[in-house]
Amino acid sequence: RVTMLAVLLPLCCPAPPEQLRYAIPEELPRGSLVGPLARDLGLSPDEMPARKLRIVAGDEKQYFALGEDNTNLRVNERIDREGICGAVSPCVLILEAVVENPFDIFHVSVTLQDINDNAPQFNKEYVTIEMIESTPPGSRFPLGSGRDPDIGTNSLQNYELSPNPLFSLLVRENSDGTKHAELVLEKMLDREKERNHHLILTALDGGDPVRSGTAQIKINVTDANDNPPVFTKEIYKVRLMENLPEGSLAFQVKATDNDEGTNAEITYSFSDVADSARQLFSLDPRTGDVKITGPLDYEERKYYEATVEGKDGGGLTAHAKVHIDILDVNDNVPTLSILPILNPIPEDSVPSTVVALINVRDRDSGENGEVNCNMDGNLPFRLEASSENTYKLIIASALDREQVSAYNITITARDRGSPALWSRTELVLEVSDVNDNAPVFSEAAYSAYVWENNAAGALVLRVSAWDADAGANGRVSYWLAGGSAGAAGAAPLVSVEARSGAVYAQRSFDYEQCREFALTLRAQDGGAPARSSTATLRVFVLDQNDNAPRVLWPAPAAAAAPAAAPAAVPFEVVPRSAEPGYLVAKVVAVDADAGRNAWLSYELLQASEPALFRLGLHSGEVRTARAVSDRDAAKQRLVALVKDHGQPALSATATLHVVLADSLQDALPELSERPAAADAPAELHFYLVLALALLSALFLLSVALAVLARLRRA
Repeated sequence: RVTMLAVLLPLCCPAPPEQLRYAIPEELPRGSLVGPLARDLGLSPDEMPARKLRIVAGDEKQYFALGEDNTNLRVNERIDREGICGAVSPCVLILEAVVENPFDIFHVSVTLQDINDNAPQFNKEYVTIEMIESTPPGSRFPLGSGRDPDIGTNSLQNYELSPNPLFSLLVRENSDGTKHAELVLEKMLDREKERNHHLILTALDGGDPVRSGTAQIKINVTDANDNPPVFTKEIYKVRLMENLPEGSLAFQVKATDNDEGTNAEITYSFSDVADSARQLFSLDPRTGDVKITGPLDYEERKYYEATVEGKDGGGLTAHAKVHIDILDVNDNVPTLSILPILNPIPEDSVPSTVVALINVRDRDSGENGEVNCNMDGNLPFRLEASSENTYKLIIASALDREQVSAYNITITARDRGSPALWSRTELVLEVSDVNDNAPVFSEAAYSAYVWENNAAGALVLRVSAWDADAGANGRVSYWLAGGSAGAAGAAPLVSVEARSGAVYAQRSFDYEQCREFALTLRAQDGGAPARSSTATLRVFVLDQNDNAPRVLWPAPAAAAAPAAAPAAVPFEVVPRSAEPGYLVAKVVAVDADAGRNAWLSYELLQASEPALFRLGLHSGEVRTARAVSDRDAAKQRLVALVKDHGQPALSATATLHVVLADSLQDALPELSERPAAADAPAELHFYLVLALALLSALFLLSVALAVLARLRRA
């Protein structure tokens, strides 16, 4: 079972390969399917929106693109294998598939298969060959090579020659695998019988159907010329640097002829050369010097082949092969293309998160084409090679938007040539805010002082908190979090405005009921989830003089109605033998206020005998100021004023009745009688009020009679 599970598990749940390989024929119409990319990467349709599949290609042309369904890889532009790769086989285009959540890169290679879309062609449609009639049978004459840009079986495979008894065809294969044709003389020529011979050379490829190209060959039979030209080399092998300037001498071919006169004069020419090479090289017909006439570019073509013909004045020819290798120089600057993956970057992104892909291309080869990338500056990012030409820009350490909100990253690509070439590009990465900072109050603890009897809605204090985050994450609102500001079941004493942080009194404060209270304020941001912090607020209520002194002794109720309840009148008995300073009584009063508002002082406001008694200013003690005499009335009435020190001062009065008697029995008869003298001021006040009321009534009656009289006359 374990063995079977190990076998079936990869089949049921295949892991996406590190590199996907597709193969398509060239010249497919736009929109043609290359392969089910998403399926081959193991992506299900449900997870496609979140994975954000994209493709990245380093080529200037985007040969491939994702279809409308974003799952299949399709052809985006015309693909000509010969134009992209030339004779290189296999022809492979490389691209990267990028997915996110989690991030991953897959390397995709697309092999372009050749189709037989090119027919063989000759550089010259008409070829003229001069042969002396004494040329021995078996002599060979190069006919040149046909050109077919296709590869494999679709390339040029064979040559055919129209039938002629005097000539045959020899097909030879070059070291690079290409084939060229040589004309072989089978029999002696006879100029007197036939001066010209016409042949047709056909080049055939191996495609299906077969394509072909032809060249017409004209052979002129000339009189005898003893010695044909002879080149110093059968094959000239030349190596040229690609940066040689135009007009430079590339190489020289040389041929000699043992004849004399015009038969020894040799003229040089290209007998078989591709059009591309003919535009780059010129051959001096007299000296054999080959000069550069166009720009050589190793990246465009690395190898050229030509056949040089040397012809003497008598028409005899010789041929030599020229193989030209172009050597690479470091003349191409590396190119950089950047694909941002995350921009802006959330500041809570973990290290090793990929934020961008950098694709590097250098058209040079060897060390000249080997490129290293590096990043300038000490930044929290690093470059990591993903493939030969691709780098990943990765977060190296934690980001903090509150410290750095954007990074200007300069990436430099430098090759290993001598001298090295380099290029650089800049990438601006912004850091997006994450709610990672709680609001901070300007003070951890606030204190406020408010006078009592304040108006409801009065401003108590304004608090403020600052949040380093941005946007909604940094928008602070304020709330009451708790405290002694409101007891259970009672309305709170203060409220806080959510936006401004202003704390207002909900009602009037009373110092005598609540001298101070504490509460907790919470500052909360608008992030999700929200972050908050708290601060304490202590409100101190300041006292105002809003309470008058209250007399505890003598009781105020006892002095309210002495006639109605004489037994309730408080009195003090002072013996007539009392000496000066005798303590009669003590006025006791309290004030609910505090501080100076509660400091009390006492004054004797009214007394039957003002000189007989004195009242202590701060103690409230009533003492005799002199000795009691027999002339003093037995009943004495004292009115004391109790006053605080507030601004303005508040006061209260206390009435004290004193009986001068040696004993309580002597004082009782005095207490049973109504104190007429004490009531006289009250009766006087009554009569005055009554008289004023009668006068007012008479005045109003007179006015009314006057008005009625005038109305009657009218």
